[in-house]
Amino acid sequence: MHVLKVSCRVALRVYRKSVVNMSTGLKPRVFISRRIPEEGRAIVASACDVISWEFDDPPPRKEYLNSVKGIDGLLCLLTDKIDAELLDAAGSNLKVVSTMSVGYDHIDLKECAKRHIKVGYTPGILTAATAELTVALLLATSRRLKEGIGAVVNGDWGTWKPMWLCGPGLEGSTVGIVGLGRIGLVVGQCLKPFGVASFLYSGRSKKPEEAKEIGATYVSFDELLARSDFVIACCALTEETRNLFNADAFKKMKNTAILVNTSRGGIVNQDDLITALKSGEIGAAGLDVTTPEPLPTDSPLLKLNNCVVIPHIGSATHKTRAAMAVLAAKNLIAGLNGENLL
Repeated sequence: MHVLKVSCRVALRVYRKSVVNMSTGLKPRVFISRRIPEEGRAIVASACDVISWEFDDPPPRKEYLNSVKGIDGLLCLLTDKIDAELLDAAGSNLKVVSTMSVGYDHIDLKECAKRHIKVGYTPGILTAATAELTVALLLATSRRLKEGIGAVVNGDWGTWKPMWLCGPGLEGSTVGIVGLGRIGLVVGQCLKPFGVASFLYSGRSKKPEEAKEIGATYVSFDELLARSDFVIACCALTEETRNLFNADAFKKMKNTAILVNTSRGGIVNQDDLITALKSGEIGAAGLDVTTPEPLPTDSPLLKLNNCVVIPHIGSATHKTRAAMAVLAAKNLIAGLNGENLL
């Protein structure tokens, strides 16, 4: 192993521990675009020549384009833009793009299909961790933890006051889940013990088996907005869901309702959300995802007491991130071998 020095005092690491492809006599050459858990890196390094970006932040675009030249496989992250420009830079040897994420809207799937490049992602593994974080964010928002912590830190914690920092509770409430997929279902399961009175869900189609597990009722999106005390966004980002939560949607929600988004920032129109929060059109919002990411420090969202923003950490448990890295690595190897991706 040796380190190649590149511009701006950054470095690429090249691994030479690999298995020879007996059909060609060559080792697959792959690029890992970030520092990932060693469990996944070791799998890739055991079978390939690996060039790896050595930092948590993404490589500059110019460096990225240079690093992918001639590679056979790419292991990328959600923040990497995998478009025609990058695929052109990689060249015709590229066989597989494996992303260490459940989302893949950062990858131009049409371009990959046109070039016969396989694409893999890591669904399922992060379900429990993301559901846990969703519940934590809901509670932090509804029970006004941001304001409470601020009061302690800033010396504003005075005598006990009966009405101070009161917020809505889950017991007896109506919870609406937009997108009753894997994560949405586990969120519902986690919330049941809190004494939620009823669960509603909306989506492209009914899911009777999943709904039965939490006693949820399928309703239209508009009805869900009108009836829910808590609205939880668990849907994928598509052209249909982009800006789904906009001014029109907020007008249909209760003025005490709380929105929680742990899916994708693009499903919420942030300007409309800011207006709704400032005007009291909705009660509060908890966001693990924003547009853009990272959110600029001068964003009005960060100045609102009724908005809790955290930095896209839904899957951030040691166990989950390691499992994601392993699956991404296995997908990469499978793609290089012409096998089906997991």
